[in-house]
Amino acid sequence: MGYFKRETAVFRVNETTWEANLVEGWRIGEMMNGGYLLAIAGRVLGEALPQSDPLSINAFYLAPAFVGPIRCEVEILRLGKNTSQAVVKMIQNGELKVQVTGACTDLDGLSGPTWIRTPRPEIPEWDDLPSTPNKAIELSSRMDLRLSQGQSFLQDGKGDGRGEFQGWIGHSDGSPTDALSLLFFADAFPPPAFSLFGAVGWVPTIELTVQVRAKPAPGPIQAALWSNYLTEGITEEDGLFWDNTGNLVAISRQSAKVRA
Repeated sequence: MGYFKRETAVFRVNETTWEANLVEGWRIGEMMNGGYLLAIAGRVLGEALPQSDPLSINAFYLAPAFVGPIRCEVEILRLGKNTSQAVVKMIQNGELKVQVTGACTDLDGLSGPTWIRTPRPEIPEWDDLPSTPNKAIELSSRMDLRLSQGQSFLQDGKGDGRGEFQGWIGHSDGSPTDALSLLFFADAFPPPAFSLFGAVGWVPTIELTVQVRAKPAPGPIQAALWSNYLTEGITEEDGLFWDNTGNLVAISRQSAKVRA
């Protein structure tokens, strides 16, 4: 069992409550990464609802979470034949840390028309790019990040002014990518603000939504993340994610603060 599956494990306490143990390896500073927390919430939703695959998962980050146990309280909103919805409240030491609203489905059962406006960018393949870890953060020990654009930030701490990162990402231990992995990967790249200003300080997430469109092939994920607008310290971050067969597997958007 790989790091991701083992360290996002959840344990059912009763019909509406699950518990998880937040562990070292997934932090930025002392605080847990938002994508790691979202993956745990996604695992809870998959156990609480009749459909186990994440379809659209939205989180509001209300307070930082830290290493230690966390309680996940579930409120079912709707149980459907194809799609079901619920709320997960993630509570640590009596404080609500994250509130997640999610819809789950059976991704293998999806069918219908397909139309793609933006084609997958052509970048060097996974094997042709070196690993580009950010050794300044603990989180880098849990992912293999290979940037094709924006890597100057990791080399000299300076941005290239484009407001975008592109590259590949996978689990550091080579574990297969699954649908829940996409929830983590959506918040694992450096913030696009870093490509504008370099390591400006802290870019805390206010809200994050991940739409999962298909189960990914087991290998690494190609991603592009960018920001179009930064106003008075608030920015949006958009992301597109493709598996290594070229299928679009996830779309993300988050709101964040840029604190210099």
